[in-house]
Amino acid sequence: MAAKGKRIHELAKEYSVSSNALIKILKEIGFQAKSHMSVATDDIIKAVQKKFEQKKEEAKKEMQHRAQVKKAVDQKEKEKKEKKAIGTKAKIGGIIVSDSKSPVAGMLRKFEKKQKKKDKRRDRSRQVDSGVVAKSFKSTMADITSTKSKKKYKRTDSDTGLEVEDSNVISVNEFMSVAELAPQLEVKPVEVVAKLFEMGMVATINQRLDIDTIEMIANEYGFEIKQIAEIGDSLVEEEDIDALTTRAPVVTVMGHVDHGKTSLLDYIRKTNVVAGEAGAITQHIGAYGVTHNGSRVTFLDTPGHEAFTAMRARGAQITDIVVLVVAADDNVSPQTIEAIDHARAANVTIIVAINKIDKPGANPDAVRTMLAKHNLLSEDWGGKTIMVEVSAKTGEGIDKLMDMIILQAEMLDLKADSTIRSQGVVIDAHLEKGRGPVATVLIQKGTSHIADSIVTGMFSGRIRTMVDDRGNSHQSIGPSFPAQITGLNGVPNAGDSFMTTTNDQEAKEIALKRSQIKREQETRKIHGGLTLEQIFDRIKEGQIKELKLIIKGDVDGSVEVLADTLGKIATDEVRANIIHKGVGGITESDVLLASASNAIIIGFHVAVDTRARELASTEMVDIKLYKIIYEAEKDIRDALSGLLSPSIEEKHVGSAEVRDTFKVPKIGLIAGCYVKDGKISRSDKVKLVREGTIIFDGKLISLRRFKDDAKEVKEGFECGIGLENYNDIKVGDLIEAYIIVETARTL
Repeated sequence: MAAKGKRIHELAKEYSVSSNALIKILKEIGFQAKSHMSVATDDIIKAVQKKFEQKKEEAKKEMQHRAQVKKAVDQKEKEKKEKKAIGTKAKIGGIIVSDSKSPVAGMLRKFEKKQKKKDKRRDRSRQVDSGVVAKSFKSTMADITSTKSKKKYKRTDSDTGLEVEDSNVISVNEFMSVAELAPQLEVKPVEVVAKLFEMGMVATINQRLDIDTIEMIANEYGFEIKQIAEIGDSLVEEEDIDALTTRAPVVTVMGHVDHGKTSLLDYIRKTNVVAGEAGAITQHIGAYGVTHNGSRVTFLDTPGHEAFTAMRARGAQITDIVVLVVAADDNVSPQTIEAIDHARAANVTIIVAINKIDKPGANPDAVRTMLAKHNLLSEDWGGKTIMVEVSAKTGEGIDKLMDMIILQAEMLDLKADSTIRSQGVVIDAHLEKGRGPVATVLIQKGTSHIADSIVTGMFSGRIRTMVDDRGNSHQSIGPSFPAQITGLNGVPNAGDSFMTTTNDQEAKEIALKRSQIKREQETRKIHGGLTLEQIFDRIKEGQIKELKLIIKGDVDGSVEVLADTLGKIATDEVRANIIHKGVGGITESDVLLASASNAIIIGFHVAVDTRARELASTEMVDIKLYKIIYEAEKDIRDALSGLLSPSIEEKHVGSAEVRDTFKVPKIGLIAGCYVKDGKISRSDKVKLVREGTIIFDGKLISLRRFKDDAKEVKEGFECGIGLENYNDIKVGDLIEAYIIVETARTL
């Protein structure tokens, strides 16, 4: 049972201070409060009352003291003015005048200035005659040359923590042409081409060089390189600490759809419609702001945790709080567990909304018990997770949920500078007839105005319109404010950065350079993921301290055993960390989580979904499939110890869907299939997958097109497939073909 009494945050409200401030005050007067939800005893209430009375007395005395000081200052100012009115004597050009502001004094000053100019000209002519100016000119040019050859960049020293300057450091992009690099090195492009030729590389002036080549050529000229994280980052304005103001929290609602997530969002939106408006929200833009007791909260309406993690995979960490919706009349579903893992991987505060408490079979305590197994322990039970019982149908508990969100935001102390040029993130974007590219953006810091030049991703433009979720137009929007904007010359991706530039030309240049780099990355296929083969190198370089794993298996028992076994693996430098585990095939959601968290996916007796495999290839996510737990454990141990030996891996070559089955005498059951992707060859090994689980792994006994035997059948064609010594084939099964490839594991 939860303890009764006044909470710390309620006491803080009475004295109009933040919960953080009150907790600090309690520490000063000898009381320890664990959090804002701690119970305020009678002793605490009396001590706080006494403390604030003392503060009032001190403030009163301070005001009296300031009044006396002000009176004394005013008296001195009055005396000064009286002296100025009388006038002061001054000596100008050797002549004494009684009033320095008189017309005579002014004339004398002009004469004195003319005389000084004549003296300077006379001195300069003497210097020319003696050759002093020539020497001065040479020394000045020498100073300019030495300054030019040394470019200085400020950095923070890791040992002292002080800001120091680096000389001979140039800022470069991931890919640069010879023509762009040469001015940075203070040489002509032809010289760089010649230098590259000496080093055995043939390059033209417009040829783009990768980062390794740039570093090598820069070292030849005595420069070090500093890579810019993203094009345009150097133009980002830094926030002024003195200009920081409190911003609204950004909240994402997650959880299983059947548990009332959509209903909860709809209820919050409807109850927050401005008084006097007819109907509900005028339009839906994927993000909206609501006001509760004078405090603003921004909600993101994402389709699910896949979208939440997809944005994080692109580097857009915009959510401050996650509200996890769980039905009081149901169990904690696999989707709920997945949502918990996604939120935890993003290191975001979780508030649980236990929904549907109005239903007859509701049991909130059972939900609390199930969540406790996943390390979400309610504050009422001595944990740290806020859990609120609500009903999206009747509205019960919604106000308390909003209070808790605002209170949590207060504890996070969210601030932003609204005086600088705006920076934010694209939440969603689409092409709309009559309006062109429409992007929903969330401003994180700064302020956007109509007609501002903007760049987002590989596109630029100028803001034509800004509309909120209620259809209201705005001339400017600030931090934590979502709005739909028009004026871009293309449709950006969700998660792309958004920033205001000083002019249109600057925006176009940034967009052009980003598109060039994107093309370069696609052409060169830079591997950005983490594989088991690279782990030991990364450990030695100090880049990773833990190996993040996602485990998927065919049954819960196997998953638990595998997670327990791999979770205990650790070395002196690194340990294994299971960020998500679940039953079923490997899906897009798993790949997105792995991409965002730089994790490796371990599959045990499961198959990889076709779309997940394509996404893994794009996002460079390493997926390892195993049939024996010992093999998985050995590989992880060897990877952490740097002992990985050459291995044999499976390479997917194609898949076919079973659409019908036929019995053929002397052969057995033949599956009528349609090849969905890749190709199926007679020599391939195959797996039969049913509902994400592998039920057969072996060879083909026959492959036919109509009545003829075929060596291979490509994507888009139908064929007949027979499996060796296996007849349990059903319509809807998936036949996946693969070949065995020897992969060299170089460290």
